[in-house]
Amino acid sequence: MLASPTVDRVMAEARAKSFTTRSIKTQSKFAALKLALSMVDLTTLEGADSPEKVRSLCRKAVRPFERDEEILGERLPSVAAVCVYPSLVPVAKEILDGSGVNIASVATGFPSGQYPLDVRLRDVEAAVRDGADEIDMVINRGAFLSGRYGEVAEEISAIKQACGPAHLKVILETGELETYDNVRRASDIAIERIGQGDFIKTSTGKVSPAATMPVTLVMLEAIRDAYAGSGPWRGYEPKMIGMKPAGGIRTGKQAWHYLCMVKETLGDAWLTPTWFRFGASSLLNDLLRSMVKLKTGNYPARYEFGEA
Repeated sequence: MLASPTVDRVMAEARAKSFTTRSIKTQSKFAALKLALSMVDLTTLEGADSPEKVRSLCRKAVRPFERDEEILGERLPSVAAVCVYPSLVPVAKEILDGSGVNIASVATGFPSGQYPLDVRLRDVEAAVRDGADEIDMVINRGAFLSGRYGEVAEEISAIKQACGPAHLKVILETGELETYDNVRRASDIAIERIGQGDFIKTSTGKVSPAATMPVTLVMLEAIRDAYAGSGPWRGYEPKMIGMKPAGGIRTGKQAWHYLCMVKETLGDAWLTPTWFRFGASSLLNDLLRSMVKLKTGNYPARYEFGEA
């Protein structure tokens, strides 16, 4: 098992806060907003989800703003993915097949991660069979917090194998991990057991707090060390891992702060939907509103863009 480094809480929080003071030139703001839009995983994970709701969400994922060319003077990109429960993957595939928007599905007993492993594996296999390109799994926090790190690692390996061709995002549910040291240890365990192109993710969005900048920074530093072969990763083959903060990111300004943190911690290579995502559906409309404000001077109401 990797010997994860301890995290200086004061320094991590101060460093994370420093990214909120960065200034972005006006001419760069629109490009940053557009980049953030392309990184959104548009998500619906409610008990009342229906095929009609998923179809509507998928159409918005492909064309986030139908009047973009008229008002903004250009066609905006699609979002990165739509994330739904496994039973609704076939519905998403009807709309998104061939669109370039990935289909993601939560699985493995989401959001608790407490189901028997064989049930969680069947959940993953069914979602991939029905067309999921990405699987968002959640670790068993009860096992982790009890110190059963080997059990957590073996479960991640089993689920990774069940994913087959689909990419895996490992949700740590950082709001339940209690300390930054635990966040770092859980990040290292996940990174060790997943492959190039897979992700680690902060939260399910069902627990508060969800994504925070200090927690995201700790996870980005684990990714940096794995790629650079530094810290506990000395002697390991370097690997490039993606990152997804999820929950609590609601404004374009917050998205800028996260993009600054990614750039300064990992570099420009991670500033792409291939390697960085926002799990924040409510963020989408504020990105659109902010882009309209930059182009026209008017800040439209949220309802003008429908639900997200």
